[in-house]
Amino acid sequence: MSKFGTENNTTEFKRQLNDALEKEVVAFLNSAKGGDLYIGVDDDGKVVGVADGDALMLAISNRIKNNIQPTCLGLYDVYAEEHEGKTIIHVVVTRGTEKPYYLKRYGQSPAGCFIRVGSGVQPMTTGMIDQVYAGRVRNSLRNIPAPTTLKLAFQQLKIYYQEKGFEINDAFLHNLDLYVPESERLNYAAYLLADTNSISIKVAKYAGTDKCDLIENEEYGYCSLLKATHRVLDKLEIENRTFTRITGAAEREQRRLFNARALREALINAIIHNDYAAEVPPLVEIYADRISITSYGGLLSGLSLEECLSGRSMPRNRELMRVFRDMELVEHLGSGMRRILNAYDSSIVHISEHFFELRFPMDARALEIANEGTAESGAESGAESGAESGAESLRLRILLLLQTSPLSKSELARELGLNSVTGALNRSAGALLEQALIERTLPDKPQSRLQKYRLTQAGRQWLELGGAGDQEAVGGVAV
Repeated sequence: MSKFGTENNTTEFKRQLNDALEKEVVAFLNSAKGGDLYIGVDDDGKVVGVADGDALMLAISNRIKNNIQPTCLGLYDVYAEEHEGKTIIHVVVTRGTEKPYYLKRYGQSPAGCFIRVGSGVQPMTTGMIDQVYAGRVRNSLRNIPAPTTLKLAFQQLKIYYQEKGFEINDAFLHNLDLYVPESERLNYAAYLLADTNSISIKVAKYAGTDKCDLIENEEYGYCSLLKATHRVLDKLEIENRTFTRITGAAEREQRRLFNARALREALINAIIHNDYAAEVPPLVEIYADRISITSYGGLLSGLSLEECLSGRSMPRNRELMRVFRDMELVEHLGSGMRRILNAYDSSIVHISEHFFELRFPMDARALEIANEGTAESGAESGAESGAESGAESLRLRILLLLQTSPLSKSELARELGLNSVTGALNRSAGALLEQALIERTLPDKPQSRLQKYRLTQAGRQWLELGGAGDQEAVGGVAV
């Protein structure tokens, strides 16, 4: 059987991009669960691949963005995957909240509205369109006016976008859907992303395992939600200490209190999916034995716990999802929960009618090493390389991460606990390339979005010979 199985109500295969793209996406947007569209895969699930993945992804994104209404930015993702040595394009589409979606060319009519039935697509009848429209969710951030008549500024947001290489023009705010539809008034998403607002993420720290002894109570916010997110990520990095045990002349065991990647994904998910319309912000609580991250709103209507745990995503705030995706804080729709549950089991998930909470227990092995008295704080290693601890160099950590499988720079950054690809990471990767300890997986395409790095034979031999005790072997001065 094919790795991809067969086509069904949430899966569609296409050998190549054709005129039916928008129709398929509209049908998934109007469905109960959304779906996955694979381009470069035959109807029987056989991988055939595509020729120019980068150009194809751009064409797909432009067609979805320009040819479907209402705007579905933030409700779909387009990225390349490697299977059987071939590149395919994966289009992830979540269920929309402003149904019915339709082809812009034909309007909200049976010729423009479609729905998924089994493994096929069918036009919606006029009655179906009217029924779906009557149940449309109207309290999305896009439709709620900003709770102030004061002029909002967006310098912080613009700086973040400029640093990512985006061009800022007069249509910047409109392009991000930060206005109430058919209005010149900024919406609540704009308010959250503005330089000044009344929203803060609360971080409380307790001495014990309950709320009896509060020792810290901080608020990160009253600024752009992006800036507040980075500040809380930095706080979690400080709290997520690394403990080291020397086990031999050239060996050491290191454990962090929490899986850094899972903790990061949990915070970002809580911020993106929080129900801000109720004016209840996300909450982080640090106890003596765990960290709890809570968002308000519970599961979005129509999404089951099983679907949530399997990685099926339904963004509550698609405007925020789109911005966080642009900033590379989110990789793909639904990928955050999958990463969390790769590191922890589902017992960490606690859901009530109004709250979604993840409770991360401290790593038992790290606590065991801590009791031996050898602690190193991830925060003490400097701002450029937040996950680096003690004398362990950033270059060494890169080599150790690449032992298992090739990784891109953004994947390395996440594994190192960094908020983004930093100058230190770029310099370290460059030095390791020059020393032939690592190599590019696509040497002829150094700027490709699919570029990854892997250990060379020399790099593996260096690690096997106990190079971890000799920083000079990886370029001298520690980063």
